[in-house]
Amino acid sequence: MKDGRHLLERRKKLAGMWLAAPVLLGTFLFFLLPFAICIRYSFTFGVGGAYFAGLENYKDVFSSRAFQLAAANTLRFLAVGVASNLALSFSLALAIKKGLTGSRFFRCLLLLPLVLPIASVVMVIQVFFAEAGILNNWLSSLGIPIAQWLDGPNAFYVLLGLYLWKSFGYSVILLLSGLNVIPEEFYQTAAMEGAGSLQKFVSITLPMMIPHLFLAAVMGVVNAFKSYREAFLLGGKHPHDSIYMIQHFLNNNFENLNYQRLSVAAIMLLLVLLILLCGLYVFQNRYREE
Repeated sequence: MKDGRHLLERRKKLAGMWLAAPVLLGTFLFFLLPFAICIRYSFTFGVGGAYFAGLENYKDVFSSRAFQLAAANTLRFLAVGVASNLALSFSLALAIKKGLTGSRFFRCLLLLPLVLPIASVVMVIQVFFAEAGILNNWLSSLGIPIAQWLDGPNAFYVLLGLYLWKSFGYSVILLLSGLNVIPEEFYQTAAMEGAGSLQKFVSITLPMMIPHLFLAAVMGVVNAFKSYREAFLLGGKHPHDSIYMIQHFLNNNFENLNYQRLSVAAIMLLLVLLILLCGLYVFQNRYREE
């Protein structure tokens, strides 16, 4: 009997391995192997990585003004964009939960950016914010000096607004789903004990929402890196310095066939992502334990 059960479990494990084999093979061929080659390129020099260069490629990339500008802009965009997205979406989710007028309309409207083609949205943005666009014509008619919205420092805020508009709705729906699963008995008990609205928020809502805020922050980070599409469509390969992101640096080095600098930048990008996500995960666990 034991032999038969052991044989059955063994067959199940083999069947699971065969079912997982295509995924594991694809992951190895298209992700792990290219990344291993990328690591090798980052320590070599010459065509095909013919010569070992040690840390020279890393020194070269870190001393590059283009990389420094791209890294600074990317970190700035992450910090401002993700924090603003969380604050605004959490505030609106709380308002909808409390019965905001027109909440059904808001729920439908918030999902609209997810289904619109980004290229068409960028075209509308360019019509409004171009040098001879609608906004500058309106400012001129009022006697206000026009601004360089896409070819100046304001390009950062245009891209930030586009990111918030695109990511805002998903974050609100995600956080609203978390608010809806908090038992009302918690608030009723707290009210009987004399707790005010602020105390309820700090002691009940915020601790219960930490996992959902963590997920919203992770998705915000991922969507922030995806904003390269918008930055590329707005400014091209060489946009204004305020929206020159790390993805521009990667793309330009790829076109120049500088695989060593490209590999170093890709590894740095991965490390930044890992540090951000691990930091958010550690913060979430520590806050929940407290």
